[in-house]
Amino acid sequence: MNRNAPLLVIAAGGTGGHMFPAQSLAEQMLARGWRVRLSTDARGARYAGGFPAAVEVEELSSATFARGGLIAKAGVPLRIAGGVLAAVGRMMRERPAAVVGFGGYPAIPAMAASTLLKIPRMIHEQNGVLGRVNELFAKKVDRVACGTWPTTLPQGVEGVATGNPVRAAVHERAGAAYIAPGAYPMSILIMGGSQGARILSDVVPEAIAGLRPELLQYVRISHQARPEDLERVTAFYEGKGISADVQPFFHDVPARLSEAQLVITRSGASTVADLSVIGRPAILVPFAAAASDHQTANARGLVEAGAAIMIPENQLTAETLSEQIALVLDNPQGAEQMARAALSQGRPDAAETLADMVEALAERKTEKDK
Repeated sequence: MNRNAPLLVIAAGGTGGHMFPAQSLAEQMLARGWRVRLSTDARGARYAGGFPAAVEVEELSSATFARGGLIAKAGVPLRIAGGVLAAVGRMMRERPAAVVGFGGYPAIPAMAASTLLKIPRMIHEQNGVLGRVNELFAKKVDRVACGTWPTTLPQGVEGVATGNPVRAAVHERAGAAYIAPGAYPMSILIMGGSQGARILSDVVPEAIAGLRPELLQYVRISHQARPEDLERVTAFYEGKGISADVQPFFHDVPARLSEAQLVITRSGASTVADLSVIGRPAILVPFAAAASDHQTANARGLVEAGAAIMIPENQLTAETLSEQIALVLDNPQGAEQMARAALSQGRPDAAETLADMVEALAERKTEKDK
């Protein structure tokens, strides 16, 4: 790696929603000859396994008031301050050309340090509503990139609609040919995201079993279930004679997405981006406990385009879901239309757009310094 190459610091928290688009930008910037460092905390570092080996992972102290008891919460300011001081010291020694925050509390130290040092900086918000950390820095950064459009922003803050970057493995399957439902094996992919998958494990198997036998005989299931739900979900499918692959985590989601006739999932920002780039019909069940109901905002684009059916969590029953599954699988032309509509919402160029913004930021700073 060329040590004279410009350095990008990516600040991101420890969930797939933050990490997947961050990983996509890292891949793009490395391809453009930049050095990339991921700034996160110990928890976030555990989610960084998909990043290219050339990305340096920097662990800084951070914390949130949302977890732990009174003693833990009392120590939050000190832990954050320690992380900020460490980030300031590192950035003073090796000044980044730009810093990009993707949200999550582990992003706080690097974003605060870049603000103090007046380093070119921007944030990328994946959801239709700003997360707490991105909201904190929205008025302190040079640019705000928005993965879901429109995004609710603080007064006076202008956003740039970029879309949500997808990982290289998803990008490789962009617009993959869709095989409409028919009298042959049909794949249904069920994913619950990193949070709140239990209701899907409670309702989806029963909804699948409720399909009429002529349709059910062709159905093949890939079901992502939480470890504690794995045994009962597997047993249910086996008891009903339904072909199902049940796992706590799928490492080949892009492949399974491209092979699916229908996807039943939460509407996390990265999931919505993957669906629209590959182009697949979906039934979306927004996570009701998501902050500011941002998953409903994420789903809106696909639903309004006719690419997805949205069922609010409080209306999700096996009977209702079974009806909606049959509606898609019994209508090949309609399913094909949903797939095309999903593609119309896709932004496969999101990573390139974001990378262009990063380079423009760095160049503007360089021009000012001349």
